[in-house]
Order: sequence, then C-alpha cells, then structure tokens
Amino acid sequence: MPSVGTLRLPDRVHFGYGARAQLPEAVRTHGRRALLVVDPFLTTTPFLAEAVDGLTAAGVEVRVHSDVTPELPVGSLDAAGAVALEFAADVIVAIGGGSALDAAKLIALLAVYGGPLSSYYGENLVPGPVVPIVALPTTAGTGSEVTPVAVVSDPDRELKVGISSPFLVPAVAIVDPELTLGSPATVTAYSGIDALVHAVESYTARPLELDFVGALPVFTGRNVLIEPIALQAARHLGPWLEVAVRSPGDRRAREEVAAGALLGGAAFGSTGTHLCHALQYPIGAMTKTPHGLGTGLMLPYVLDAISADAATADRVAALGAAIDGSQAADGHAADGHAADGHAADGHAADGRAADGRAADGGGGERSAARTIARVAAINRAIGVPRTLAEIGLSRDQLPRIAELAMGSQRLLAIAPIEPSRDVLLEILVRAHDGLLSDRSAA
Repeated sequence: MPSVGTLRLPDRVHFGYGARAQLPEAVRTHGRRALLVVDPFLTTTPFLAEAVDGLTAAGVEVRVHSDVTPELPVGSLDAAGAVALEFAADVIVAIGGGSALDAAKLIALLAVYGGPLSSYYGENLVPGPVVPIVALPTTAGTGSEVTPVAVVSDPDRELKVGISSPFLVPAVAIVDPELTLGSPATVTAYSGIDALVHAVESYTARPLELDFVGALPVFTGRNVLIEPIALQAARHLGPWLEVAVRSPGDRRAREEVAAGALLGGAAFGSTGTHLCHALQYPIGAMTKTPHGLGTGLMLPYVLDAISADAATADRVAALGAAIDGSQAADGHAADGHAADGHAADGHAADGRAADGRAADGGGGERSAARTIARVAAINRAIGVPRTLAEIGLSRDQLPRIAELAMGSQRLLAIAPIEPSRDVLLEILVRAHDGLLSDRSAA
C-alpha cells in the first residue's frame, strides 16, 4: 500500500521548562476574554495565581471555572458550556490533567454550537471551528493538548463516549514539565504508561486506504508522517518513565516523560489507537480503575497477539529498539550515545538495524519478544498490575468485555490483526492468567 500521511496539530506548540511564560502572548493572539477551565486542586496553587496575574497584566479579562468532575459527566459539561456563553469567552484556557483539557474542548464546542453533547458523539460531527483553546497539561500522559478527541461519561451508555473532530485540536499547546513535578507516583505511572501505549498503537496501526476525496476520517491509520514521531515518543518514555516514578523530583526525567507524552499525543491524534484502548474501556467501566492502568496492563498481551503477524512483529521489534534507545538514564551519555554501543540514531553496534531486526535475518520474532519483555519489566517497575485477576475481574466476565470491546469499531479498524471476538477473548484470557505465548517467552 502506498505511503500516506496526515498531520493535525495546534498552530503553535511550546515545550520546555518555563514555557508557561508564553501563556499571555498565546491568549492575546486569540482574544481578550479568557475562561480558564482548571482542575479543582489548582485553585489554591501559586501557579494558577501566577497565570491569572500574567493574563490580567496583559489586558485579558479572566474567569476561572474549576467545577471539573472526574470522568466528565455530560450534565456538568452542558452547564459549563452555558458559563462560557454567558461570559462571552473568546478563548478557553485549559489547565490540568486529561479531564480538564477534554472539558475545555467540549466547553469550547458548546459555547459556539450549543447542546446536547450527544449530538456530537462519534466522528466529524462538530460543524466547524470552536472557541480557540490554549492547553497547558499538568500531567504527562493523555496528550490531549494536541489531539482532536475528548471523552465523556454518559449515564445512558455503558461505556465512555468519544467526540472526535479536527476542530477540537487546541490552537496552542504549552507543555512545561515544571507543572508535572508535583504529580503523585501513581498518576505519573498510569498516565506515563498510557503515553507509551499511544506511541505503540500509533506505530503499529493498520494502514487504511485513503483517497483524499471529501472529509477524511479523524483517525487515518498508519501514517508515514507520524511514524518517526511515535518512535521518538518511545525513546523519551522507555528509559525515563521508571525514573520519573521512582524519583518524582528528577527534572530531567520529568522533561523526558513530558516530551514523550506530547509526542505520543501528536502520534495517535492522527493515526488513532487500537486494541489496548478498545479493551480498556469495558475493563475500566467494570473495575473503576484508571484508564492508564488498564491500557498499560493490556499492552504486553496486545503486543504478543499482534506479533503473530510477521510484518507487525518487525514493527514491534523496532519499538523495542526505541524503548531501549539512546536516552536511557542508567549510564547512557547525555549526548544520546549509549555507553553500551547503541548509537543515537537507533543503529546498534551488534549489527541490529534500526528497525530491530537482527543482521542474520532471523531475529524478528526474538526482537519482538525482547520488546514485550521490556514493556512487562517497565510495568513491574512502575506498579502496573500484571493480570486482570489482580484488579478483580473473574474469568466469567471476560466474554462480556470482549463483546463490549467489539462495539469500538473505530478502534478495531485500526488494529494490525483481524480483531474478532475470539481474538479479543484470547487476549483477555491470557491477560487474566498472566500468560504470554511461546514466542514471547524470551
């Protein structure tokens, strides 16, 4: 299939320590009345006071909306949209974790087009541009600051619901690792492993046939423009996520993980995600466990399943080379050249190519197995449960999870293997029992 690519990103992305100083300039570009949608815990922090003072000094009228409820129930967002409309906000500033950023996107939508939100469920149903959004994440994981999707909870539906549209991509993303320094270890772990899942599922996405006539699907599958971004996300996250969890004040680790999460969001925001996410939605609904815990738990088992396909196994091997890449924190040089002989460009001194295949031509599966083992080791190190049994699921619940996951056709269409109900159930059984196939026994 010929190479195709699509990039949907903010007009501006700023990254690095101190990047939040760009906030007044970014907001003034879009308006003078800013509704700040913030996580409730931020209301008493010096950072929010600093942000409000900076905007006020720049001549921006500010209102703070902190009634952001976890899981984003639809009713709370309808009310928030009315707040934005009443205030006549001409820019929305999103500050917080994934819930705050997704809330801001939907408030920006409701402020222009009104409700109910249910009329926008699915893909490409947002009529046009929304109120411009400036997004500042305080966690490193969802990548929502650069993606076209927001997820809500609807009491009339068994699973969470997504609203996806290129019009939901924020106008400006500002990622300052300083804002993640106070994140608890569990938040760092679960959001960080979810970011790695974004990179993995983007890189292993199925190529879709696109004729570029009319409106494109929001998520376009394997993407030649995104592949290097996904691998770079893995290079940031693989060696550094454990360090960030173990040493929460490590500034280098926080910087690396924040960069990986940003790039992971940029990657899946164009390609989409697949099996880990399709399975997590019912798993999370049944167990009330965090999203990243579920996607991270499923990652080794999904990698194992998709590695049965030889071409996908090569891609899984390439991800392993990236995850074990040149920026590791345990003795690797600061310039990106590893002390163990791995070059910064991913070409190993032992003869392995950058795509992870052995020089003797017979190492594809073995390299895929090493990738799976490395991901499982990261999970153990950061506290992600190893099995579905550990989070309270019984074997007799697995068929229902498979049935519910089959409803996520948009995600399943991007999977690199044919995702029948039986295939999903086999993955779930292995994840419940903690069993990987023989090819992953390395």
